Amino acid sequence: MAEPISYDQDFYGWVQQQMTLLQQGRLEELDRDHLLEELADLGRSEKRALTSQIARLCCHWLKWHYQPARRSRSWVLTIRGARQEIQSLLRDNPSLKGKLAEVFADGYNRGRLLALDETGLADSVIPEVAPFTFTAAMEEAIAWD
Repeated sequence: MAEPISYDQDFYGWVQQQMTLLQQGRLEELDRDHLLEELADLGRSEKRALTSQIARLCCHWLKWHYQPARRSRSWVLTIRGARQEIQSLLRDNPSLKGKLAEVFADGYNRGRLLALDETGLADSVIPEVAPFTFTAAMEEAIAWD
């Protein structure tokens, strides 16, 4: 049995050692507490990534609708890119679809704040509750002529 590698002092080495122990079926030697912590973090990370992409989408959707005179090709590309990332995250993590209402609400709130910051619009201009659904944000045709 190899000397245990410290989770706190050499994370990469610890991960490699935990993988080896799993591959060899040496389950009694696993650092269960830290493994459970890391698995929980992985799940939260995927949810955060989805929230972040929804915030990106909402920010640019709001800018598109509340500042039509400033529309640009880059906004279209950002909206399309966010949609693709969201689709990919949901395809790779289908259980997140069950959390979509919560994640969309959080993403909208973050996107709204970003849009307010980037546009300089008054807080009262952009609604606190999304004026569109997740489906609309994902499917509405947006094109730069």
